[in-house]
Amino acid sequence: MELDSVFWNNHAEEMTRESYLDLKTRMLKAARFWSKGSNPTWTETENGDEMADLNEIRKQSEKAAEAVCEAAQLKAGDLFVVGCSSSEVIGERIGTGSSLEAAEAVFEGIYTALQKRRVFLAAQCCEHLNRALIVEREAYEKYDLEEVNVIPQPKAGGSFGTTAFHRFADPVAVESIRQKASAGMDIGGTLIGMHIKPVVVPIRIPVNRIGEAVLICARRRPRFVGGQRAVYNDDLL
Repeated sequence: MELDSVFWNNHAEEMTRESYLDLKTRMLKAARFWSKGSNPTWTETENGDEMADLNEIRKQSEKAAEAVCEAAQLKAGDLFVVGCSSSEVIGERIGTGSSLEAAEAVFEGIYTALQKRRVFLAAQCCEHLNRALIVEREAYEKYDLEEVNVIPQPKAGGSFGTTAFHRFADPVAVESIRQKASAGMDIGGTLIGMHIKPVVVPIRIPVNRIGEAVLICARRRPRFVGGQRAVYNDDLL
């Protein structure tokens, strides 16, 4: 006889079938919770789903964006591209568990850091939209981009792109930013290198994860020209 049946038969008088199933679900979630380590960053949402600590995610995202801006020496008006798998942020495989709550926390942290520097955010959508991007109209006009007609959704564009579309005051979807980003963050293996100006250089910052997602950051470096006699500007390295 299965363990479930034994447990139910022994406790039938103490609880209803529904309360038993609810207890079983909570026990399984608790086991997963503690399997993540003795100091997990996970909590439970109102509907009972396992979810990363949203406040911690927001803090990690803001700290990471600030560090990238500093390392890349970004100026007002620069483009900062972000690809984010909310599935990876909450510990699922990319494309399998899109979470608007996690995406909103990531967006809030990054957008807060960028607004302080007046840097434009380009939010990359998922591969189902061919990694199209959502930008603010001011950035669209400044960089002479080409608008496309699509409204991202969590399952067709991704939760991060969807969040940007609804949070920007005047969002515009573009197929490409023509490699005009000066830096960016890849959260969860979303591949953003195609959007950054050559030459793309990886940078290391104190934050290496957002939630459960691996974080890889990059900036552009001007191409070197010349030969053995060339002298370079150290400020551009």
